[in-house]
Amino acid sequence: QVQLVESGGGLVQAGGSLRLSCAASGRTCSNYAMGWFRQAPGKERELVSAISKSGSRTYSVDSVKGRFTISRDNAKNTVYLQMNSLKPEDTAVYYCAASLTSIFVSADYWGQGTKVTVSS
Repeated sequence: QVQLVESGGGLVQAGGSLRLSCAASGRTCSNYAMGWFRQAPGKERELVSAISKSGSRTYSVDSVKGRFTISRDNAKNTVYLQMNSLKPEDTAVYYCAASLTSIFVSADYWGQGTKVTVSS
């Protein structure tokens, strides 16, 4: 079992920044590929950014490239999402997820989510 706890969400003005954190407990974080998903009201959940087990490979959806950066500190069992130049369309609940195989295929564990609201 892995427990994931997100933090760092909140209300920010357009153009501002937030850093989300996802603290993992229960098993070694380095065994899992990690990802950040988001779900806006009335929309499907989408994968925003992903990072490999070692942190050597990352992925970001086109809409956040150049603005969001995913990273991880396996010694601290924590994954981060640095979000800069935030836009109102980034407003969503952001979820951290862990996968033993591929985060692009399925997640084995989910956090409870943290809400991000970007005002215009």
